[in-house]
Amino acid sequence: MRGGRGGWLPKFGLAQPRVGPASDYPATDWPCRRLARSAVAAEDANFCLHWGFDMAQLRAAIAQGGNRGASTLSQQVVKNVWLWQGRSWLRKALEGVMTPVVEAFWSKRRIVEIYLNVAEFDTGVFGIEAAAQHHFGVSANQLTTRQASLLAAVLPNPKERQAVRPSAFVDRRARSIADGAATIRADGRADCFE
Repeated sequence: MRGGRGGWLPKFGLAQPRVGPASDYPATDWPCRRLARSAVAAEDANFCLHWGFDMAQLRAAIAQGGNRGASTLSQQVVKNVWLWQGRSWLRKALEGVMTPVVEAFWSKRRIVEIYLNVAEFDTGVFGIEAAAQHHFGVSANQLTTRQASLLAAVLPNPKERQAVRPSAFVDRRARSIADGAATIRADGRADCFE
């Protein structure tokens, strides 16, 4: 089966990559460090300490019956760039094979940059610059710590969570994320991408 961009797609129905090559995405303007730290604190606080899989989080998710996620930022980049949404064993297996390859070829900073440029922050709002302008009317490098933590708080479920008029849950989550971002900065867990 021939893909829309001229590539070959397997019969499994794998999604065509939703983004261009990594070189198509400019390096994040690192005054956006607040959002990078917030996203890492929210989604994968041990990002700098693993090679694509957080085994402690994976074991905890399995112990809780698999009702919560344990995907790292690297796994989410693989899913969001090359695979499809939704849960399936095939997708997870492909993630498991592709994640170490991404970790081998891209720096941790580059993985965060790609993640922030492809993440959905509201229905149809992808990437940090679009999210900052859509939600707060500012450029991404002008986000405050509070705004960055609110954007990170909507990441797991951007279609149901609001950054501008946060629910009590999102407000509490954003405050926790801001604390977590300060912690990973202070203890060195942000060093690999700053």
